[in-house]
Amino acid sequence: MRLPDWRAPATSGPPTPSIDEVDFRALYSKTKYVVETADGWSLVITRYRPVKQPFAQPLFGEPLLLVHGFSQNRHTWTAGQFVKNLLFFGVDIHILELRGHGKSSIAFQRERAERFKRPLPPDLDYGWDIDSYFLYDLPAAVSGVKRITRRERVFYCGHSMGGMIGYGYAGIHDDFEGLITIGSPADLGRGFMLLRLLAHGAPLVGGMIDMTLAGLNLGGDVGGLGQRLLSRGLGTLNAGLGRKLEPEERRALRFKAVPVDLILKFVERQIGKAEDSPVYQQLQTRLNRLINPERVGTDDIRWLLREGGEREPRKVLEQFARWIRRGEMVCYRTGYDFKRGFEKIAIPMAIIFGDMDPLASVESTRSVYRAAKSEYLLWRPVKGNSHIELTMGHDIRQICYDIKNLIEYARTHRNRSPALPRLR
Repeated sequence: MRLPDWRAPATSGPPTPSIDEVDFRALYSKTKYVVETADGWSLVITRYRPVKQPFAQPLFGEPLLLVHGFSQNRHTWTAGQFVKNLLFFGVDIHILELRGHGKSSIAFQRERAERFKRPLPPDLDYGWDIDSYFLYDLPAAVSGVKRITRRERVFYCGHSMGGMIGYGYAGIHDDFEGLITIGSPADLGRGFMLLRLLAHGAPLVGGMIDMTLAGLNLGGDVGGLGQRLLSRGLGTLNAGLGRKLEPEERRALRFKAVPVDLILKFVERQIGKAEDSPVYQQLQTRLNRLINPERVGTDDIRWLLREGGEREPRKVLEQFARWIRRGEMVCYRTGYDFKRGFEKIAIPMAIIFGDMDPLASVESTRSVYRAAKSEYLLWRPVKGNSHIELTMGHDIRQICYDIKNLIEYARTHRNRSPALPRLR
């Protein structure tokens, strides 16, 4: 008896190439647009709009909003192959840069204020916190993507802090069709004793810095007063000499922001030096807590350190420390508790983290996994990965396939509510 032929039928058209065979620049047209927040910030969203290819693109036109994490910018997503992998599937990518980061810089706000003759945002000088991202930046970005794409709902993917505010947003809004978080804890500090110790010591460290700067300010004020008196006295004898001795205006020293950009550039320079230098060895030991160099290219890491760091306000750091000390995730301006909103998340969700990541781990992501009511719920560690390389390392392809699977599920179940077991 002849057995049936189980070979796949021949398909018409050109064969699908591998992603490595496709030119990245042929996959998209790149634009940017500005969204305005309710409190006066102009935020830039960079769009990678997919270009139709001769091969199948199963997710063509599906809008995905990407949001970076603490002290980062759009290069979180562009330093490696993350964007290319999703464009290969036809995803319409929108990358938000939060206030004060990347193209949404303080300088850009000054430029817009001058151009449109409007006041500057009141918190322009690093006066914002996590609540600002949650209450103003994210709603403005979601509304902007919906308007540009003419969609009622969009997909959302956040890395680290970007995923954390995504958890909160999904608990009270119905704008997301699916939620993906990458390296985003739901209980920050759980299972990471060093971070908890730092959070409890943060008020003391901040106070010591304030006292030091206050002393420097006082010394500068006294010195300036003496110089002014001297210039006035000599000015009665020689007006020109008096003007030369008049002290210049000086800005008071303030600890308003953490210079993460300068720190990362310093680290990048040390990596570029001889690998047997003591400074390099110390830096590598500390970096290995947040990145596994075996899972990411050195050139990509150096580029991200050089271009991807931003200054982060002191208030953001203090809010994180307060969350850790109290074991909470709260919007303090409204009293909204992110964790209470976890059980209201019913959209398809993927929680992806590195099995070596001290920030986002099994312990620190378990609560959102257990509380969420999503029928499609992926909770998966990526083997051999820590925190940073999840968006740019050697395992990007499998992470992007996780995103692809979630979007495919959501788009095929838009009009019905299936009963699908949770994935782990």
